[in-house]
This record gives sequence, C-alpha cells and structure tokens, in this order.
Amino acid sequence: MRGVATQTPTIGLLGDVMLGRKVAERLAGDPSAELWSPRLRDVCRSCDALVLNLECCVSARGAPTSLIPGKPFFFRAPPSGVEALRTIGASLASVANNHALDFGADALADTFLHLEAARISSVGAGLDLEGARRGAVVQAGSARLGVVALSDHPAEFAAGATRPGVAHADLRRELPDWIRAELGRLRSSADYVLAFPHWGPNMSARPARWQRDRAHELLAAGADAVAGHSAHVFHGIELTPRGPVLYDLGDALDDYAVDPKLRNDLGVLALWRPGDRLEVVGLHLDFCRTDLAAGEHADWIAGRLQLACGALGAVVRRLDEARFAIVSPEV
Repeated sequence: MRGVATQTPTIGLLGDVMLGRKVAERLAGDPSAELWSPRLRDVCRSCDALVLNLECCVSARGAPTSLIPGKPFFFRAPPSGVEALRTIGASLASVANNHALDFGADALADTFLHLEAARISSVGAGLDLEGARRGAVVQAGSARLGVVALSDHPAEFAAGATRPGVAHADLRRELPDWIRAELGRLRSSADYVLAFPHWGPNMSARPARWQRDRAHELLAAGADAVAGHSAHVFHGIELTPRGPVLYDLGDALDDYAVDPKLRNDLGVLALWRPGDRLEVVGLHLDFCRTDLAAGEHADWIAGRLQLACGALGAVVRRLDEARFAIVSPEV
C-alpha cells in the first residue's frame, strides 16, 4: 500500500479523553454543552485524521465492575457523549485502557455501537480476543492510516478467546508476537502505521527504560510513529530515524484534581505529518472543558517541553504562543 498517498496528511493525536463522572453530568444536563473551545475545535478539525484515547465507556447500561476489587474510579459517558468526539472531528478512538470495562461487557458493547453510529472507528478492545487485537485503518486525506492500540493494564480487563475486553500486553517484559504480526499486517494495507499504547503508571513525568525499549521495538516492527498515554502528564518526544515517539500525550479532557507540580491540567495535541514535520499544540484543561493554552500555561508547557524533549535529544522551537515544532538538533 506504500506510495499510494498523493499528499502527506496531518494526523492529530490526542491523549486521554474522559467523558465520565462530572463531564457526564454536564452532558446529561445539556447534551450540547461546549467541552472544547471553538479555537481548539478548529485546530482539531483541520487535521486529515484525529486519533484519541477514549478513557471511559459510552453507555446507559451496566454497573461498576467487580473484576478489580477496590477499584476507585469508574468512568461512563452517556450515549450523547459521542457528539463531543464528533465535534472535534475524531476519526478513531482507542478503547484499550483501564476504564473500558468499568461498567461491564454490555457497556463496552454499547461503546462500539455508539462510536460506529457516529462514524468513529474503534480499536484496542473487542467482543473477543481476535477483535480486541485487530488494528483499524482509517482515511487520512488521500492516505490510509493503520492503528494498533493496546493497554498494559489491567490484566483483569484482557479479552479472552470468547470474552469481551481490551488488547492487553505486559510490555515491561517484551513486545508480544501478536503486536509484531498486526503491525506487519497493517503495513500491507495502510500508507502509515501508528502504535498507540496505553502504558505505564499514572502521574509519571518521564518514560521508563522499558517504555523506551518497547517504543523502539514497535518502530522496528513496522510502526511509523508511537504515541502513548496513561500518565495524565505529557512526556518528552524522541525523534528516531524510523519515526517519532511521543511517550505520553497527557490528558485532553477530564474533571480531575490538579497536581500543582506535575500540572496534569496541561496536555498536548500532536500534529504529525509522516516523514515531514511534527508539531505540538499546548492544551489547558479547565474543569470539564479544554482550550488552547495561553499566557503562563503556554509558558509552562514551553519550559516543560524544552526539558523533556531535550533529555531525549530533540529540540523544541516555539512557533506561536502555544504551538511548537519538534526537530532534530541538526535542523
């Protein structure tokens, strides 16, 4: 399939989009509630494709799961929640994360149906193991983008041969053969391939050694880029000869308490042009609503990017108040 695209697409990448809890209450009270600022919507909709991690199920059914005793948080969006994804032009939502089964298998099945009705592809979970592990291909301008999504936690949410769940992999040890096989399959049917893992612990400020190792293995196995999420804090970006690694995109929408040091209320939207350019746009998450970062928030993101990307050998060039180019030192 390589070489078919006539123009390099701009592919938007967002981290955790959480439409449950207080966000769900806002949507239940007003299904047309504005969760994204107009200027952020415009940036998202300018992309040829937009990929995000959906950090909840979408359903009116189910009860909090008992699969994980003592689980503290359960996230479920009302069916109207998919409109918030449509508003920003989402092409594909990963459901490979630790909240996909928060309200059981029926709610997960509903999530697939609501996304499909909104013409948003899903990946990373399924009604059985084969469906969960199967990557998805979406259109990105004149190109086709293949996406493999997986989660390294929790094991209790893993899909089985005939059991609904997520595409689970213990990435601390090794890259499983099924991921290599799926990346290879997508390379034969897509122009570009993205690995989109939900990995690592919450509130970590930098990638662990095992994440760096697995990222390079994902690129070697056929991915053109790796973009992770899970930490709720954005990490640095590494530019390799095979493609970029965005170790964690941070959060994109939620109702979470803010850590004043780690600043989980600040995230990034990545704008990836395969083989050409990588930019990031700073985001400021106000309670249940997200806007482009400005003022001191944009300055904090600029400083954090400089340190985090510099530690991984990349250079950050500030293009605008909240827009940054990530380049190699020699550029």
